[in-house]
Amino acid sequence: MTNREIISTPLLITAPEWRQIVDSATDTAIITTDPGGKVTSWNEGARRLLGWEEHEMLGHTLARLFTDADRQNGTLAREYHDAAAKGLGGGEEGWRLRKDGERVWATGEITPIRSDGGDIIGYVKILRDRTQRREAEVSLREERRALEILNRAGSALAAETDLHRVVQIVTDAGVELSGAQFGAFFYNVTADNGESYMLYTLSGVPMESFSKFPMPRNTDVFAPTFNGEGIVRSNDITKDPRYGRNAPRKGMPEGHLPVRSYLAVPVISRSGEVIGGLFFGHAQTGVFTERSERGMAGLAAEAAVAIDNVRLTRSAQREIEERKRAEEALRELNATLERQVAERTEELRIKDEALRQSQKMEAVGQLTGGVAHDFNNLLQIIIGNLETLERTVPESSGRLHRAVQSAMNGARRAASLTRRLLAFSRRQPLDPKPIDVNVLVTGMSELLHRSLGETIEIETVRAAGLWRVEADANELEAAILNLAVNARDAMPAGGRLTIETANSYIDEAYAAGQAEVTPGQYVAISISDTGEGMDAETTARAFEPFFTTKPVGRGTGLGLSQVYGFVKQSGGHVKLYSEPGQGTTVRIYLPRREGDTEPVETVTDAPIPEGEREETILVVEDDDDVRAYSAESLRELGYRVIEAHDGNAALRLLEHQPRIDLLFTDVVLPGGLTGAQVAAQARALRPDLKVLFTTGYARNAIVHHGRLDKGVQLLTKPFSFKDLAAKIRDVLDNPGRSAEA
Repeated sequence: MTNREIISTPLLITAPEWRQIVDSATDTAIITTDPGGKVTSWNEGARRLLGWEEHEMLGHTLARLFTDADRQNGTLAREYHDAAAKGLGGGEEGWRLRKDGERVWATGEITPIRSDGGDIIGYVKILRDRTQRREAEVSLREERRALEILNRAGSALAAETDLHRVVQIVTDAGVELSGAQFGAFFYNVTADNGESYMLYTLSGVPMESFSKFPMPRNTDVFAPTFNGEGIVRSNDITKDPRYGRNAPRKGMPEGHLPVRSYLAVPVISRSGEVIGGLFFGHAQTGVFTERSERGMAGLAAEAAVAIDNVRLTRSAQREIEERKRAEEALRELNATLERQVAERTEELRIKDEALRQSQKMEAVGQLTGGVAHDFNNLLQIIIGNLETLERTVPESSGRLHRAVQSAMNGARRAASLTRRLLAFSRRQPLDPKPIDVNVLVTGMSELLHRSLGETIEIETVRAAGLWRVEADANELEAAILNLAVNARDAMPAGGRLTIETANSYIDEAYAAGQAEVTPGQYVAISISDTGEGMDAETTARAFEPFFTTKPVGRGTGLGLSQVYGFVKQSGGHVKLYSEPGQGTTVRIYLPRREGDTEPVETVTDAPIPEGEREETILVVEDDDDVRAYSAESLRELGYRVIEAHDGNAALRLLEHQPRIDLLFTDVVLPGGLTGAQVAAQARALRPDLKVLFTTGYARNAIVHHGRLDKGVQLLTKPFSFKDLAAKIRDVLDNPGRSAEA
């Protein structure tokens, strides 16, 4: 069909006249198609509205004018169908596409063109641009919606006195008003380094979305908001020149919610103080507009007023409450003065009692240390000579062997009691080394099974990736064994003992409520039983020395005290949890060892090492019997031995003897020189001289804060023949083991 054919014969206008008429409608697209929907004419209004020239559209369908959604829904086909069936198709408003890819909001209809015989010979499509009208309607709706949101928020803020609720209302309203995916309000709180801000409310996403990230810092992106310089809006914040200029992340941290569109508004009080900032984000670009800015500026102003009002209300309430409390306190003081005097007197009495108890414990500790030296010397003589008897008594003398063994058991129990006394008074010399607690617990398995018996089920739970600690391995084993035996005694009918290891952290809040506890990283060792448990009163006294719930003869009351003293001396913490009928858990916290990992020494049984005749040892000991035993044992081991009663005699021997390989000296000596001082002067005379100390109580000569001084080698009294042989050989054979007095 041609343009001339559109005009039927009876009409009085020509085709050019008709074309001039339709082209004059420059604001309306008038398009004709053949019955198959292909364009046959395209007026000037169509060109101006849609962008295509007539020659570009002739022979093509109108499908390219419709969006993908309309094409999938068959909108054009439905318009043709309705036009053919009803005489009119379309009529609905919708988006239509231009040649340049832009969209226009248009309304249009399709009507059929019929021949004189009534047959459809084509269609006319009329399309009118309604974009400006729609934008005006949308703008009006958005303004009305924004006004409703602001009015609703304003009404809610006026009635609210809870600060958290006020800020939450503002944040929720901001998300709704701006069309953001999420929003947050950050208080303008400055840390000591001047870079920290506190998240107060969040809207649109759960709090967990931000809780794992640090607070925003004073970066180029955030600074304008927290400094109150004005609103920051970005269609794509990742393209902003201020973005990603701060180490270490150079932008958003990994896992952060995706933010492209960005809007930040400072909240400024009436006094000019920047209270904080409202921040909004969206994963798409170009979401926020000037209208968003205007709306958020109004909301931020309302928020500032509301926050100021809440603060004023709180301040007034606090002032009223403080005045009431002061008045009430004055009335109570007047009414209860006599009672308060009595209570204060009782407090002073309790503090005085605590002071006396502390002084008593200190005195016991000092007495323990003083007694330990002499008592361990006595035990050294007893145990040493009993060992000599064991080695020399014939195998056929069974009765004599049993008597020696019985005496040895008694002496060892006495030595154990002395160690417990020193542990409770925190005066035992510790030799801390790097320890893998999992390995230590595993190595104790056989000992625990043998000690606890078949009625106790033992379970160990070892944490993966457990940190190392630095502690005295022998004392830690003794502590775990002590607790395990206590647990066994609390389960007379049998039960389950669980030993569990874990990495742990003690925070400042917990540490503040405990005695001698430092916040930080710890390795926790938990020993739990299913036994009888303890009530609150017993639990409170459990660590007191000599306190025991066991029958007479079943315990000394020093087991838990020894554990407590060892843990505290090692810089750790110990906590006890128990309820009657629910069992008991004792949790030991030992500080995590920082620094490079060192190999943990493994102790294995080995033959008693012997010396060589030319190797010479100078023994310095004021107790004649102990010196005689030590010298005789060393000679039996094959060493050449020189003896000295005190430090001065030892130094004289060092000046005249041609060869001395090792100085074996007691720490506590008569004559004005301690063992440490003798060692220092001896090393001045002979720099390569190796030194081994022995003592029953080291005081502060070679032990400080409960730990051996670095490089010091110590053999604690009472020692066995085997211990003496191994330690002497170890110091002689290892150059790094020589003590630095």
